Amino acid sequence: MHTTASTLVTPTLHLVCGKIASGKSTLTSQLAQAPHTVRISEDSLLAQLYPGQIASLADYVAHAARLRAAVAPLALQMLQAGVSVVLDFPANTPASRAWMRELFQQAGVPHVLHYLDVPDEECKARLRRRNASGLHAFSTSDAQFDDITRHFVPPAASEGFKLLCVTA
Repeated sequence: MHTTASTLVTPTLHLVCGKIASGKSTLTSQLAQAPHTVRISEDSLLAQLYPGQIASLADYVAHAARLRAAVAPLALQMLQAGVSVVLDFPANTPASRAWMRELFQQAGVPHVLHYLDVPDEECKARLRRRNASGLHAFSTSDAQFDDITRHFVPPAASEGFKLLCVTA
């Protein structure tokens, strides 16, 4: 196989930060259209691996931790093999972002943290439409949105991520 400089692609880890229904999955689907790029979706995997088992925030936290442990080596292998990875997992707390930082640091690849800065009321309106459509793996009430959003921490410059802010 002959490779020219124009066909070389630098693998990149794309991360997303944003509240529920801020547009993370829509953005990650768009990013995954790039050549040599795969998207790994937390929602899709959780729905397939744990059907009907996520009824509370505690359930989500436990199952998501198991999923991160399983996905990390796979994402790392893809990045090291030259494939860009779009991680459709919420980078919504310093702890979740620390886990993601380990991935791109271990792989030795660039990263971009896409921060979707969308007001709560817009997210809730989108969430209600999403729930009504029945097309999403999980349905979330306004009260659950508020409970989960209490834990949301926007990325800080001091965290050192390459940040790309997207506003509604």
